[in-house]
Amino acid sequence: MFYYKRLNSDLSFIQKIKEMDYVLLICIILLSLISLIVMYSTDGGDILFHTKNHFMKLIVLFPLMLVIAFLNIKHWHTFAYLFYFLIILLLVWVSFFGLKVSGSQRWMNLYFFVLQPSELMKIAIILTLAKYYHRIKIENVNSLASITLVLAIILLPIILVISQPDLGTSVLIALSGLIILWIAGIKIKYFVYSFIIGIISLPFIISFLKPYQKLRILTFLDPDRDPLGAGYQIIQSKIAIGSGGFTGKGFLKGTQSYLDFLPEKHTDFIFTLFSEEFGFIGSMGLLILYTIIIIRIIRIGAISRSNFSKLFCFGFAFSIFIYIVVNLSMVLGLLPIVGSPLPIMSYGGSSLLATMIGFGIVLSAKINHRQLIAG
Repeated sequence: MFYYKRLNSDLSFIQKIKEMDYVLLICIILLSLISLIVMYSTDGGDILFHTKNHFMKLIVLFPLMLVIAFLNIKHWHTFAYLFYFLIILLLVWVSFFGLKVSGSQRWMNLYFFVLQPSELMKIAIILTLAKYYHRIKIENVNSLASITLVLAIILLPIILVISQPDLGTSVLIALSGLIILWIAGIKIKYFVYSFIIGIISLPFIISFLKPYQKLRILTFLDPDRDPLGAGYQIIQSKIAIGSGGFTGKGFLKGTQSYLDFLPEKHTDFIFTLFSEEFGFIGSMGLLILYTIIIIRIIRIGAISRSNFSKLFCFGFAFSIFIYIVVNLSMVLGLLPIVGSPLPIMSYGGSSLLATMIGFGIVLSAKINHRQLIAG
């Protein structure tokens, strides 16, 4: 009993500083600095709107990440379900009263910040399922009641996000949830059954897609069918990446970007600008940095005594991996354009907020990795 209490006692501030994962922290700082440099490039070499706003968000959200890191991770375990239901309420609120931009109703105006609740759901779904599988007995993981409940937890936000409509984010939320199910020990046969049902339901699902979503799929299959319209962005993206060559054109020297051939270069297509200016070498360097971050998160999960910490870290690491793969596949024309930001690099406050919260929880898991969390 004494040993258990000692493991679960709060660490002093000095002890928390000693337990911090400085490799991960330095990598996050480096990625943040690279994102500022690239954002400066998107503004044409001036400190304009995107650079200023991205800098201000980092100034606010980086300390927030550290505050979360120094909070005991057991608090996230305690309030995981509450956090999930809060985001569900925000998604419902957005469906009725949210800001409508370009036909999509995804945002809520907080006056000082425009929030997209669906981005926070990417973290909430991992937290919720990590808590659920932390508490459940291993023999009940594959029970019908358990699987039904978990699918309901995943499907509820997906339905709300699809209705906005935001197909890309809903797919990422689904993948984040399915990753936790796989890690928790759900039998492979259930994933196979789900895949078969998904394939059979595909024509039915496609019939519910919006016209612009169907157009994105057709453009993905054949970008040259409308090179000056729907296929323009992906064609210009591939030209920019290819023109970067091995070493790149140089900082602030990307012609596709500066001659405005490339739309949305500050958001989902930020990698295109980076690749054009820094080439294959720069792109590989960025991917190595992401790889180190993912490996450090997995390592923190591996050394954590708590199943909750393990599940969250593994789930968050795989989610970051999926976000990167989807974004790069999208800008390379290997997937349809789905609106998936590149973590930290892309301009967008809600995405950055969710990512920094995730990193904060991971760092907290490292600081408290010896701690056991009661079911």
